[in-house]
Amino acid sequence: MSGPSLRQLHAHHSIHEGGLSGAITKTEELEEFMQAGEHVVAKYAAHHLIDYWETRIISHADAEEEIGGFYDEKLTQQQELATAIIQLKRDHDLMKMILKNIKDTLATEELNDALLQQFQALIVLNNLHSREEERLLFV
Repeated sequence: MSGPSLRQLHAHHSIHEGGLSGAITKTEELEEFMQAGEHVVAKYAAHHLIDYWETRIISHADAEEEIGGFYDEKLTQQQELATAIIQLKRDHDLMKMILKNIKDTLATEELNDALLQQFQALIVLNNLHSREEERLLFV
């Protein structure tokens, strides 16, 4: 069962902002290491950033989707949210797919600009998702 913070707009927004802020900072650090030619440190930073996405943002998404959790409660309260919730879950799936692609690529290739762009895409997707979620589910 998801916690009470997911059900209060201010607290939920704070979770979103904290996660996003950390992802932005860590992505900027990764980019700086890459630009400085610090390849070993950059690869370490990339793995740390993956872990951050998994433990902060993806775990939050999973908590929202768990059986009897936040999304289920919202749907029970307002059946007209069905399409919106499907779309929000798709956003979660896209974030997981991008993150998996980054992990798989890093396992066989060196860190490169295309991977950095995928980390940046995660930030954009997460930001849009969070704003839509707050707009749609906290009416």
